[in-house]
Amino acid sequence: MFDKRLQQLKDKIKKEKLDAVFISSVSNIEYLTGYSNFSKDEREAYVFISENFGYIVTDGRYSEAIKKQVPHFTLFERGHKRSIEHLFKKHKKAIKKLGIEEDNLTVSEHKTIKRHFKNLKHFKVGYLRSIKTSDEIKKIKNACRIGDLAFDYIIKRIKVGVSEKQIAEQLENFIKGNAAIISFPPIVAFGKNSSIPHHQTGNKRLTINDKLILLDFGAKINGYCSDMTRTVFFGKPDGRQKKMYDTVLQAQEEAVDFIAKQQALLINFAVKNGKQIKAKDVDKVARAYIISKGFPTISHSLGHGVGLKVHEHPSLSPKSKDFLTEGMVFSIEPGIYIPNFGGVRIEDLFVLEKNGLRQITTSPKNIIQL
Repeated sequence: MFDKRLQQLKDKIKKEKLDAVFISSVSNIEYLTGYSNFSKDEREAYVFISENFGYIVTDGRYSEAIKKQVPHFTLFERGHKRSIEHLFKKHKKAIKKLGIEEDNLTVSEHKTIKRHFKNLKHFKVGYLRSIKTSDEIKKIKNACRIGDLAFDYIIKRIKVGVSEKQIAEQLENFIKGNAAIISFPPIVAFGKNSSIPHHQTGNKRLTINDKLILLDFGAKINGYCSDMTRTVFFGKPDGRQKKMYDTVLQAQEEAVDFIAKQQALLINFAVKNGKQIKAKDVDKVARAYIISKGFPTISHSLGHGVGLKVHEHPSLSPKSKDFLTEGMVFSIEPGIYIPNFGGVRIEDLFVLEKNGLRQITTSPKNIIQL
């Protein structure tokens, strides 16, 4: 598996006419090495790779584990007497153009690299992760299964007086109790707070007037994430709230139907016209439907890839240049947000397969009244 991933990376290095690449993001290092114990908050490792060498750079805390678990890379152990610059000096003459993850490096790291390699080019590694193997899809489905169980668990515990933070904590505890961790801090928004797409879960307590309840959360198990949003009602929704909900749900279905129709066309005519499904076109369909019903446009992208990270390639957004391809796992999450009134978002994960789009989050989407 890792030999194939490394070969794909080397093919991309060659295609972009680079001599080597320097990889700094933890998720890409995990994808290429299979080692998942590096901290997401501290810079504990790098990968430095070319056609002729492949190093994993870390310190003595991880050396023993790397030697055992990552035999397909050469370990370079840095410490007080030996820094990564020793490795740069060793290969400096052979590397005329180096690929780096510009959106991941610190200014200090960039300055250090620039001292040794003058010709730097931004190199996107994340796209390699966008096409999932059957094993990866299985892991994501397992994370989705835990997320679905968490939703069924938590809606039974929503009652007057409970706070957003308490619901978020109960979600996290349930997910941990099922041998997983949260893939991101849960978003729990009561009433008017639901109009903020990424509301910071707070101390607000639920009242009988807070009819809208938005729950956005995910699980992570065996390195892979899930992501799901549901909006439920505390009591019977009024006419405006119901219209919002129905519109969001239909916008999601419009996007799903569009992908299905486009894929059917590709199966029949791809050899003749070479067309692909543009991610931005999917976003456009859902966005246009919501606007047609008199609501404001979606204030975020329609969706995003999910895998080792909860947000990765591809992006389903108005400016996206990505194409949707068999094997991709991504969210479709339209939303309507009205300040000082409330918001509705419905989010599911889908995998694009040869025979169509398959939803892998299974929690109900009919209007739920608590």
